[in-house]
Amino acid sequence: MKEIVLSKRKNGMPVLILSVLLYVLAILGVIFGGIAFDGGARPVVMIISLVYLCLGWAFWPGLKVLKPQEALVLTLFGKYIGTLKGEGFYFVNPLCTSVNPAAKTRLNQSGDVKSNDSPVASVINGSLRISTGSSDRKLSLKIMTLNNARQKINDCLGNPVEIGIAVTWRVVDTARAVFNVDNYKEFLSLQCDSALRNVVRLYPYDVAPDVDTTGDGQADDGSLRGSSEVVAARIRDEIQRRVREAGIEILEARITYLAYAPEIAAVMLQRQQASAIIDARKMIVDGAVGMVEMALERLRDNGVVELDEERKAAMVSNLLVVLCGNHDAQPVVNSGSLY
Repeated sequence: MKEIVLSKRKNGMPVLILSVLLYVLAILGVIFGGIAFDGGARPVVMIISLVYLCLGWAFWPGLKVLKPQEALVLTLFGKYIGTLKGEGFYFVNPLCTSVNPAAKTRLNQSGDVKSNDSPVASVINGSLRISTGSSDRKLSLKIMTLNNARQKINDCLGNPVEIGIAVTWRVVDTARAVFNVDNYKEFLSLQCDSALRNVVRLYPYDVAPDVDTTGDGQADDGSLRGSSEVVAARIRDEIQRRVREAGIEILEARITYLAYAPEIAAVMLQRQQASAIIDARKMIVDGAVGMVEMALERLRDNGVVELDEERKAAMVSNLLVVLCGNHDAQPVVNSGSLY
């Protein structure tokens, strides 16, 4: 389906003015058509005027008003004839009908929620949907942001994580959006959820060894937490590939929420704490060994005291206990001889 833009139909104002003038003339024709100026009435003029008064409004359904960043898809007896785009006052065939299957669908997104009418809310795939009684068939060409509900997805290691995304999108091809899919808004919402699930399952929550996230056969440091920009770009490309046939352009996708699922969050926190403690202990031990080596070298070089191997071992043990302990040392002072 190829979009046809009707750009030369901005003649709504002349048609409106002409129809109003014709109504005025028809009223005058009815009034003066029955008056005898030359001794006789003019029934033909009066009949024509009455017919126009009854049928003249038939041209008004062809008058269309569009605001900036709005479009109207038109069909004539089931055949697509074109799309009105851009602000203006248009006149088209009065028998044309506008088509927008998603006119009554309101997703949880910016610029797509109306407060008037009496909405009936429902939830589709975790996203808010509000159906209203509005008969507006116009398509919005504005940039909008879709905020789907958070999903629980298993990462590549099998750990359940909760993740939410915000997708910035707009309609670029009205014909594809209306005719290629049943409801382009619901289609976008479902494809966002599917693409998110397919991409997230390729990454671990945090950096893990021997994990290939790029598909090149080599282990890398990709993760949901550390490579959020790369993951978001990959999600955007995946969604764009899926919704291209619906005439939708995905401008950006951002991760808005990322956390372990509640059932394993406490265990993963303990694991992170244990890893942090091990790293800290390793650093403390490396520093303590260096300090002991420096102390022994300084004592030997300055000739302060001569220590045999047994005394060196005792000194090393004491220094490591003092330097690696969790609490401040409480030394015991020896006032006797060394031996």
